[in-house]
Amino acid sequence: MELVDGVLKIPPFLAVTLGIVVLFVGKRLNSVVGFLREFSIPEPVTGGLLFSVLFGIVYAVSGVAVEFELAARDFLLVYFFTTIGINASLKDLLAGGKPLVVLLAITIGYMVVQNLTGITIASLFDLPVAVGMLGGSVSLIGGHGTAIAWAPRIAEDYGVVNAMEIGIACATFGLILASLMGGPIAKFLIKRHDLKPSEAAPQDVGMSEEDKDKGINHLDFLDALLAIHASIILGVILNEVIEEAGLQLPLFVTCLFAGILLTNLMPKNFPRWSGQMWPTRTPSIALIAEISLSTFLAMSLMSMQLWTLVDLAGPIFTILGAQFVIAIAVNIFIVFRVMGRNYDAAVVCAGFGGISLGSTPTAMANMAAVTHRYGASHLAFIIVPLVCAFFIDLANAILIPFFLANF
Repeated sequence: MELVDGVLKIPPFLAVTLGIVVLFVGKRLNSVVGFLREFSIPEPVTGGLLFSVLFGIVYAVSGVAVEFELAARDFLLVYFFTTIGINASLKDLLAGGKPLVVLLAITIGYMVVQNLTGITIASLFDLPVAVGMLGGSVSLIGGHGTAIAWAPRIAEDYGVVNAMEIGIACATFGLILASLMGGPIAKFLIKRHDLKPSEAAPQDVGMSEEDKDKGINHLDFLDALLAIHASIILGVILNEVIEEAGLQLPLFVTCLFAGILLTNLMPKNFPRWSGQMWPTRTPSIALIAEISLSTFLAMSLMSMQLWTLVDLAGPIFTILGAQFVIAIAVNIFIVFRVMGRNYDAAVVCAGFGGISLGSTPTAMANMAAVTHRYGASHLAFIIVPLVCAFFIDLANAILIPFFLANF
């Protein structure tokens, strides 16, 4: 560590170490604070926000700003999105059928509305379009990962120097609003229309004790790591080819594509010298995804410089308020009706509440809470994860640069 001109610079090794500490602090807080458990606030968000507030207090008292070197964090983002690509089987993508296509169309249309809303409100405060995008699909439907991935480019190309802080703030408060929205909307629809599951069925979320007892050996882990690295290598090559063609995409997007390509082009019984099948949706891939995403979020949130947001508090909360109202209206008046006005549609609405302002984990947590109380919905647990864990990132990769370039 070194203190230079009032800035305490934290090197990469200590940044990763503190990120792990932050994650465990968040875990302990969630275990003792009922509100955090009830609304499924992610552990890295809890710990990261606490530490960012502490660093803000340090700045207010001493004038010393804590600044982290986050190169390792950015690579964790690439790891996470690569695991999403490796898990994307075309067979599973087609299993949702017509409801999947319908929900995807609604979601893409909503993403356009979300961006237009953010841009419009930003213009009312005489702020650039890029700020409105940070309050749109970049941070809300895109979540922390997309916000952090695009913020450096927005800061550099559009002069929004605190783009990272704006994006993370919108994503964080959006996550909280998404957690508050999904369950109540589903309850309202179920009670108002007297909806019930079509049949009694086992829950889609929740591991059996047998599954929890299963372990992962070192070869399973290394095989998954090898598949991720192979996908990243292909993703880097794709990124360079695309850049030479005149199109710039974040590295995590091309690595996501690479994972999809390898997963769906690799013959199922292709003999691999490791002696194991391609690790799509294996516990090892899930473990690496969880480690990379959780540590990534913890490091991102703890490094958020809250004091830089004071001047933009009004626009940020105005944008979020408008997005919250629109998300509720779209859920009740469009998603529920188009998806069939039945119990499955109500559960999908709980998940869409998580998608619209939060993240894939928020969507799953919302639906799990509803189905644990009212009954299972297999359809919702097929189509919602496919839309929010796969298609959203692909659509955002197209919509974000389009809006930034044309508005």
